[in-house]
Amino acid sequence: MLNCIHHIAIICADYERSKSFYVDVLGLDIIRESYREERQSYKLDLGLNGQYVIELFSFPNPPPRPSRPESRGLRHLAFEVEDMEQAVANLTEKGLLIEPIRVDEYTNKKFTFFADPDDLPIELYEK
Repeated sequence: MLNCIHHIAIICADYERSKSFYVDVLGLDIIRESYREERQSYKLDLGLNGQYVIELFSFPNPPPRPSRPESRGLRHLAFEVEDMEQAVANLTEKGLLIEPIRVDEYTNKKFTFFADPDDLPIELYEK
């Protein structure tokens, strides 16, 4: 029935800031960028390693959403990395504040969290 997750949609408060974060800081590729005049909205399709993964939207005056890790609803966005220490070092060099690396008690894999420009929690999880 289901094959895979097709994409994740994110609505941002500041389009240019979020575009720069996902493209310049995290390194996602721009697949397509369009402006929808009737909605006063940008839509940016982003890929990772040739796979379509994120739709980044802008809308006029989007309402804020609670983003605490234990809030109801979508908890966080997670990306797999090969080397946790190297990934953390690269993102720290780009000015991100990264939580201390932890170890998953069930899988013994390293993981950590940081936030996007709208405070969406993003997890790095070591392969």
